Amino acid sequence: MNYKISVLLFLIGFTSCQEGNETSIDKVVKSNYLIEVDDLLKIAEQPNVKILDFRKSKIYLEEHITGALNVWRTDIENPDYPYGGMMASKVQIEALFSRLGIESNDTIIIYDDNGLCDSARLWWILQNYNFTNVKLLHGGISAWKLNKGSVSKLIPIIEESVFKLSENSTLNYFISKENVLKSLNGKAIILDTRTENEYSGKQQKKGSFKGGRIPKSKLIDWSTTVDYKGDKMFKSLDELTHIYNEFGSKEDIIIVYCHSGVRSAHTTFVLTQLLGYENVRNYDGSWTEWSYFDDLPFEQDSLTTL
Repeated sequence: MNYKISVLLFLIGFTSCQEGNETSIDKVVKSNYLIEVDDLLKIAEQPNVKILDFRKSKIYLEEHITGALNVWRTDIENPDYPYGGMMASKVQIEALFSRLGIESNDTIIIYDDNGLCDSARLWWILQNYNFTNVKLLHGGISAWKLNKGSVSKLIPIIEESVFKLSENSTLNYFISKENVLKSLNGKAIILDTRTENEYSGKQQKKGSFKGGRIPKSKLIDWSTTVDYKGDKMFKSLDELTHIYNEFGSKEDIIIVYCHSGVRSAHTTFVLTQLLGYENVRNYDGSWTEWSYFDDLPFEQDSLTTL
């Protein structure tokens, strides 16, 4: 081959690779509230870093990130309602974190094995109470183990602390049942993040009082944003943008809900922290609360039995 042609082909190939690398980097999701395994490995043993394993205790006891403390959904629910799943009060969170030995100035790292769905619920609650020194471990415990992170069955010895949240609750990403009802006559976009069967009313999950959906709802299953059958990490920025591209603008008021506000907390994280949507509110009670009240409007697809 001619020498000049060889050099030209090399330069073209090199330039293409460089451009390709820049593009792939731009497509990677980034957030101040997301931490990669490599970064956690550097700080995991620091005394002001508290790692929370957000899984059922039975699973936690089998294996967890060394030093991790265990929390589960029931730990962050308020029992003072006739239906389940409501956000824990500020006093409850302070008591929980004090029992876990977490200090008010600690950095909290949360992980799970469910695409950060459960972790995002605690992230969302802490945001509402103006606690922002929290990060979600991208890829959860699976990514940690793949990168040779230390795991253990040992339960850490806990020295209780006095944890206090800010006196000011921002409730930046929160919306109540009353305000969801008011929004039905407005321009707000209502996003149902459950499965298609739940949305149609074909499936009624435990804890709800009827099947169906809030009127005007659009359906985008939360799990479409992660590689749910693979490593459960977030899809690329381009893929996430495509999922919500025709849904609404980043300035629209968007109300998200699911069965009990967990999956919709994950969608709230994706929209606000990864895609930059500005006016997202997660309906805390979601379908569990909405279905409890017979005077609230709902929709349900008609089902035909053949």
